[in-house]
Amino acid sequence: MSKQKTLSLTTHGQGLYEFTREAETWVSEQAVETGVCHLFVRHTSCSLTIQENADPSAKTDLENWLNRLVPENDPLYTHTMEGPDDMPAHIKAILTNVSLSIPIVGGRLALGTWQGLYLWEHRHQSHRRSVILHISS
Repeated sequence: MSKQKTLSLTTHGQGLYEFTREAETWVSEQAVETGVCHLFVRHTSCSLTIQENADPSAKTDLENWLNRLVPENDPLYTHTMEGPDDMPAHIKAILTNVSLSIPIVGGRLALGTWQGLYLWEHRHQSHRRSVILHISS
């Protein structure tokens, strides 16, 4: 059996946008006791991650570290027509994840106590992002 849903998430610039509650609610409504929830983001300039959701400073540190690792305006970039954040966004997406798989145990996502699901927006402008959730059991 499989079930699927597309979440639409709005971003307002670079950063980590938590969507744990939306995913957990949908999974619990499916009445699947045991399985896997696959998540996939349908874009090339953002990514998905599981990260700490208790202390906001962890998000800030991750964002700062990735921006230092992949700076804008690098003279090696040739893909620059969409702005100085475009090529770095593509690089950040390949360094992180565009898909995740999370076990479903007892009808719930088997996330740890401090783990949250995040869309990681790598562009400066606002975007509407689609995340596909697919349950296999």
